[in-house]
Amino acid sequence: MSANTAAHLDLNAVEAWCRENVDGFQGPIELHKFSVGQSNPTFRLTTPSGRYVLRRKPPGTLLKSAHAVDREFRVQKALYETDVPVARMYALCEDESVIGSMFYIMDCVEGRRFEDPCLPELPKGERMAYLDEMCRVLTTVHDVDIEAVGLSDYGPPGNYYERQINRWAKQYEASKTTELPEMDDLTDWLKSNIPPDDGQRTLVHGDYRIDNMLFHPQEPRVAALLDWELSTIGHPYADLAAVIMQWSMPPGTESKGMGGVDRAAEGLITDEEFVARYCERRGISGIDGFGFYLAFTFFRMAGIIQGVLKRAIDGNASNPERAFRLGEAVPRFAQAGLAAARTV
Repeated sequence: MSANTAAHLDLNAVEAWCRENVDGFQGPIELHKFSVGQSNPTFRLTTPSGRYVLRRKPPGTLLKSAHAVDREFRVQKALYETDVPVARMYALCEDESVIGSMFYIMDCVEGRRFEDPCLPELPKGERMAYLDEMCRVLTTVHDVDIEAVGLSDYGPPGNYYERQINRWAKQYEASKTTELPEMDDLTDWLKSNIPPDDGQRTLVHGDYRIDNMLFHPQEPRVAALLDWELSTIGHPYADLAAVIMQWSMPPGTESKGMGGVDRAAEGLITDEEFVARYCERRGISGIDGFGFYLAFTFFRMAGIIQGVLKRAIDGNASNPERAFRLGEAVPRFAQAGLAAARTV
């Protein structure tokens, strides 16, 4: 463990708290900080009683409603015995005096993580099964009975897109570091083109990507869906469009997309096939006006990575070097959102 890592987490305080609040916990703790992710710093705790993961709010001044680790804890705890694959939650610490911010302890799920949706680590003949599993798991999220698992109040009623657009417009303005007319135009278009509410009110993950999943070490089966910070009760097509959004970006960039890739030659699923399989699994005949949902996801991602950039400038980023690289993509996401809007 580096001195820098130790400075970010008081191991004595963590161990004392876990002994009191996590059944069977035994120290001492061997600590490893995960380098992936930009939002909530995440650590693996290796102890005599097993391996755990600690996820905390970052230090410093934070945007209102951001980094809601208490919401992450609540939703995953509620989902643990459903068809949605999530890690087991052990305990939530809301007392910020323990380590300086709220945190929770969950099980350390062993699995295989893929950064790139093109899946270069896998033989071409195996890739489709993993991407189809990604589609299957998305439908389990949207098919959760939110009343039965106690999540009906996890998001406010009313038009999801209106709420989200207003929220991310405010978040973007609060973290803006330069003027970007394309983002202003996209915001205005979205506010003027929100579809009528179709009555669908489901759990949404909010950041559904292959790199937020842990797969079984040998099988095309998701062992745990991670990073639920942006989850809420809302409209399911936002998650679906987020998948297509990421895949449309160029490969090899920070966005890690499939843009320009010969998917048939590489054994990868097409956008149309993914959407069709999703609709079939959920008993939907098709999706009208998909360009709106796609434009919305580009807009939201631009807002998210603008926040990442602002934290890096302020010195609060979990991974500063990557945060600055991500921040350079804000104009590209805004431009892509406008392009998607023109397809509606």
